[in-house]
Amino acid sequence: MYGALGIRVTGRVQGVGFRPFVYSLAKKFHLTGTVQNNLDHVMLIMEGNEDCLVRAVKELKESPPPLAKIDHITTTKIPPVYFEEFTIIPSKKVDSYSLPWISADAAICEDCLQEMNDPANRRYKYPFINCTQCGPRYTIIQSLPYDRPNTTMSEFTMCDQCQEEYVNPLNRRHHAQPICCFACGPDIRLFHQNGEMSAQDEEALLETGALLRSGNIVGIKGIGGYHLACDAHQERAIVEIRKRKNRPRRPLAIMARDLDVVKKHCYLSKEEEDMLTSPVMPIMVLRKRKECTLPEELSQGLSTIGIMLSYTPLHHRLFETSGLECMVMTSANISGMPIPYKEEAINDCLYDYLLTHNRGIHLPIDDSVVQFDGEKMLYHRRARGFVPDPFHTESAVDGIVAFGGNQKSTFAVGKQNDIVVSAHIGDLDSEEMIHFYKAQLLHYKKWLGVEVKHIAVDKHPLYASAELVKEYDCNIIPIQHHHAHLVSCMEDNGILEPSFGIILDGTGYGADGNIWGFEFLYGNAHSFERLGHLEYTPLPGGEKAVKEPWRNAVGMLYYYWQEDGIEMAMKLFPDKATEVNILKRMIVNQIHMPMAGTCGRVFDAVSAILGTCLTSTYEGEAAIRLSDYMMNETEHSGGIYPYHLKANQENKLQLDLSPMLSQIIQDKFNNVSTAKIIHAFHSTIVSGCVEMIARLSERNPHLNRTVMLSGGSFQNLFLTKEIKAKLEEKGFAVRTHKNVPCHDGGLSLGQIIIASHAIKSKVVDHCVPGSTRKGDGDR
Repeated sequence: MYGALGIRVTGRVQGVGFRPFVYSLAKKFHLTGTVQNNLDHVMLIMEGNEDCLVRAVKELKESPPPLAKIDHITTTKIPPVYFEEFTIIPSKKVDSYSLPWISADAAICEDCLQEMNDPANRRYKYPFINCTQCGPRYTIIQSLPYDRPNTTMSEFTMCDQCQEEYVNPLNRRHHAQPICCFACGPDIRLFHQNGEMSAQDEEALLETGALLRSGNIVGIKGIGGYHLACDAHQERAIVEIRKRKNRPRRPLAIMARDLDVVKKHCYLSKEEEDMLTSPVMPIMVLRKRKECTLPEELSQGLSTIGIMLSYTPLHHRLFETSGLECMVMTSANISGMPIPYKEEAINDCLYDYLLTHNRGIHLPIDDSVVQFDGEKMLYHRRARGFVPDPFHTESAVDGIVAFGGNQKSTFAVGKQNDIVVSAHIGDLDSEEMIHFYKAQLLHYKKWLGVEVKHIAVDKHPLYASAELVKEYDCNIIPIQHHHAHLVSCMEDNGILEPSFGIILDGTGYGADGNIWGFEFLYGNAHSFERLGHLEYTPLPGGEKAVKEPWRNAVGMLYYYWQEDGIEMAMKLFPDKATEVNILKRMIVNQIHMPMAGTCGRVFDAVSAILGTCLTSTYEGEAAIRLSDYMMNETEHSGGIYPYHLKANQENKLQLDLSPMLSQIIQDKFNNVSTAKIIHAFHSTIVSGCVEMIARLSERNPHLNRTVMLSGGSFQNLFLTKEIKAKLEEKGFAVRTHKNVPCHDGGLSLGQIIIASHAIKSKVVDHCVPGSTRKGDGDR
């Protein structure tokens, strides 16, 4: 029996070979009709035998192209038109209210890799080979829909052979927008640091390979920006990269030639291997093997290293011409600056030679960084390959933009019931980074066609967002930092009902004017209550104490034990006697002396006391060095230090860790092994968190027994695993982040949801132009 269907498919269906896939499907089942790309969906008309229609729709749902991500398929019976054949008709650009899906950049696929290595193929050794299943997407799209004229490839006119492939519905490159070859694609050029061109195309690749072998630092243009590369086995070159980037100790990522190289240096589980070889090909944080021969300089003092595979054809060619097994591959920016993506933006003092090409990057993006915790992947940096996939929400977020935090910054844009969280931007500590942030936000707003009606912003008065928001005349919704963390984890898990939240991080502006970061909350997007927290101690010098953890330790020691504490500090930090006395006077006279109760600062103090990290050269360094000790299971002792839970004047529970600090110092002076002290310290933090939640639940038996774990300190795999396990033993349901980072990179997701509920509850006043306080997201 003959029939006809109208089929509407939404999701990631542009730039993934979806139309040629449908064309092949129609041919397979002898169907006629049309397929057309629209801004936010693909529309099909299929006619033919009804049984064949059913089978075609089933295959459409169950076996779409590998890069496709189908959200909804809606089928409607329609009167037949009696098409003679099945055709792909031109894209239709319409003013759509729905969110347009934009494809993420994808690593080179196996088919293209085989062609590139095949001497008989016309794209043999071609460094820009791609098809509908791989290559640049997000970074080259200038406007929607995703068609070649709307990309940076529009300036390259296809040769006859590429054009033939492009229009052939049965070809793997049908409507592959970046399609090109030697005859019609971008070219490569190698420049000396002085700006003089050294070589071009194949000669440039050969010369670059020789330069890398000989220890030079080469700037290389990738999919989302410029990297600095050198031989990962040449320590001198690594030290030089650190010097030029002003990155003394922060780990450097490397790129490996193949999986065998990864396995030679790192332990690799099946799950890690699957992610490492997926179309995303992110940087994976992996444990180094004891026999690893990579220089210690890559990740100083750590048992892990960030490693990725070659995700572009250009990278594969460079491994071929250099003969290296792995290269340092780090963003070509001075620390604290944006990743450069235009030739004129890269600082020539960073490289010896520059390998560049003329395929434009419209929107820059960093490499993603993930880590497997034994159960699931954790996002340390959500960027290339994952962005800009949207999150669907039950909350009304249309017209809301959330500005995120100041560190590891992202923003979130709402359209109807979808949220797009931007790629990782970085720390907004410089004018250059703020300008970069603003440019990205402007692009997303234009891209997605969003009219900003409300802005969610962190309550911290000194965040860059506090100034950025002044440029908007709309409803401004200030949101408490840790409330946003709680709701970010709830939204990440699809939970609406109120929950407990353990929020452990470094810094967040508290409702009482103090610095929060070791919080026990209860609530949801509508409101929250602070039920418990870490006892406050002085943070002498504020931000300076964050960068010099020993100052934080002195503040705690004096707060708890006054002159005895100063005596302890003198013994712990004998070369800083003068500074210790200055800090004492600052505390006594309350000079630049914020009070803080944060998990990050506790880790800082213990790290300084143990001599593990006296000065942090990057955010979280002290905590990272402590947590790395927990990677060695043989050192675990199982003991915990003493601590107190006590009620304050408001009958809120406070965690007092002074007994723990006292015992740690005694153990230090008694030459107890550092590894045992660090294990007991971690176990004490776990015990304190678990006991606090249990006590709060006993006090409030009517509250739901669901617990969210969020905040940057939960990047510590031991804390996450142990707190979760011990709470579950007590009957609590525990949730951790799934799709966004637990640190401030996930903050904007929580902010936008809280803002949505604030608007719905009519908490936000009517717009008062220029106002920066029109409603609160917390109570």
